[in-house]
Amino acid sequence: MKAGDVISVYSDIKGKCKKGAKEFDETKIFLGNGISELSRKELFSGLPELKGIGIRMTEPVYLSPSFDNVLPGYLFLQNLPSAVVAHVLNPQPGEKILDLCAAPGGKTTHIAALMHDQGEVIALDKVSNKVEKIRQNALLLGLNSIRAFCFDGTKALRFEMVEDTDGEPPFLPESFDRILLDAPCSGMGQRPNMACTWTLKEVTSYQPLQRKLFSVAVQLLKPGGVLVYSTCTVTLAENEEQVAWALRTFPCLHLQYQEPQIGGEGMMGAGLSFEQLKQLQRFDPSVVPLPDTDINSLRDTRIEDMIWLANKDCIGFFIAKFVKCKSI
Repeated sequence: MKAGDVISVYSDIKGKCKKGAKEFDETKIFLGNGISELSRKELFSGLPELKGIGIRMTEPVYLSPSFDNVLPGYLFLQNLPSAVVAHVLNPQPGEKILDLCAAPGGKTTHIAALMHDQGEVIALDKVSNKVEKIRQNALLLGLNSIRAFCFDGTKALRFEMVEDTDGEPPFLPESFDRILLDAPCSGMGQRPNMACTWTLKEVTSYQPLQRKLFSVAVQLLKPGGVLVYSTCTVTLAENEEQVAWALRTFPCLHLQYQEPQIGGEGMMGAGLSFEQLKQLQRFDPSVVPLPDTDINSLRDTRIEDMIWLANKDCIGFFIAKFVKCKSI
């Protein structure tokens, strides 16, 4: 192989291929074709110090390789906004966290990992097989701080003292340091989606449910605690209108700036101020003109612009962060 040769690229997913081998018949995945920037000798003689581009991909199967079922005990695949949510919540070791609508557990396990598995993460979902999936994911990733329960989040609040509950739901008011409400929603930000089967009645049915869950979450949150509300939809009614409603209904809540701030600001139309819109994160994939973009035209693009494109080319998503300043 010489520099300039057209070659096919495969991934040795089990790590059994020996350096410099000319043939390999074990399990491998085809990643695409490309042009070698270096000769075979230059590639292998420069390892492990060699860095940079060895193969310039011209016909990739995917713009990025799939990590599905790769290192399942170490990696959990999530969309970018879903990963951002846990960082916005910013859980700390030793805290008690509630993931009110947790299945399938990607955000739950991410929260536990950010806490270094120190503290307690309570995960609720009302569908039993989904709860079992949360437990399986926690076990696979070796996370012991997660406790998953099959329970309706709208009924997770109780006011009477009950003995011997062993920390199971429902919970007393002000029981949690931080709460994530990744609410059930119309899911209109999900991609790819080849057909739309929603009716207007279905789309508008989520707002009342979200408000029930939100009201429970506010009461379960300790004063000084953080509540993060998120959806994977793009409707004003399920996002900015919910924030405006929450601020009117619960004067104890204050909207907070988010870190990291990767998405755009909120959408106008719900009566929020410009300052409040800047405190929200809305991921809108429609701003990315990738369907009509020639991949070859991106080769000379600045790295900052490439990162911007990558961060925007995701699912539609919404995040709001509140702090509870005092008891209700």
